[in-house]
Amino acid sequence: MRKAAVPMAAALAAALILPWAAGAQMLGPGMLARGLMRNRQAMGNMAPPAPPHQTLAYGNGQSYDFYPPLHPAGPAPLVLFVHGGAWSRGSKDTATGPWKAPHYTAEGYAFASMDYRLVPKARVEDQASDVAHALKAILRDADRLGVDRQRIVLMGHSAGAQLVALVGTDESYLKAEGLSFADLAGVIPIDGAAYDIPKQMETSGAYMGARYDEAFGTDPARQRALSATLHAEAPNAPRFLLLHVQRPDGVAQAKELAEALRSAGTAVEIQGFPGTGLMGHLAINQRLGDPTYEVTPVVDEWLKQVFGK
Repeated sequence: MRKAAVPMAAALAAALILPWAAGAQMLGPGMLARGLMRNRQAMGNMAPPAPPHQTLAYGNGQSYDFYPPLHPAGPAPLVLFVHGGAWSRGSKDTATGPWKAPHYTAEGYAFASMDYRLVPKARVEDQASDVAHALKAILRDADRLGVDRQRIVLMGHSAGAQLVALVGTDESYLKAEGLSFADLAGVIPIDGAAYDIPKQMETSGAYMGARYDEAFGTDPARQRALSATLHAEAPNAPRFLLLHVQRPDGVAQAKELAEALRSAGTAVEIQGFPGTGLMGHLAINQRLGDPTYEVTPVVDEWLKQVFGK
């Protein structure tokens, strides 16, 4: 999730394993060591160095990193990434994954990864507003950045998956910025488990239950308002690609969102991949863009269809 420079490898392993270790601190050193080993394996190959980028402010004290295509040839399609972290942690620097920027810029796309305000100082509603606000800032500066305004895809992992799915189904966040679903070419939520928040909160365990309580509170009406599945009646963003590993709640939530989108006439594809538990959840974000990782060509093909290149 950090850039793939060698000195950062140990920090990356610690960042990835920390939530798991906090929940497993009573399991003993043997199980902790095995968890760390599985985590290193999940990270896969070492990514190439991050390409040159610029960090740009977009409002609310937040910023995004912008990576132009390696070989620009006119206005480029853009993938805008929204990181995870249970709505209360993480950043574009720690939770983007090392492969996305080098891979997508080599494919001829621009890539951007954004920060957003975090719970509890901000609300999830504010985070979704930040996604729309960052998109507006990129569109405003599209000519200078060399971005094609008609070819922008939102991509998000974990909590970021919930946020991009919400922005792609509840147009109010875009409308507040003078935008609409027409400003999106598609949405890629990656291994989210909070598309129907009331249903997810009924079954979440103690650790994640506390994270959901902090993010979504106890008001059922508010929880429903933040649930992409419950906003999926038409209109929506034009196309969705839902990705998940084999976490039962993530699988169920992705399938239900896909069904709701199909019922609304929205183009949607859903793809499942190997990986279980926290390690699978981390790996799909960490390795996306690695050409040896089976998720990468699936996303590449979908993007080529959406972007027409």
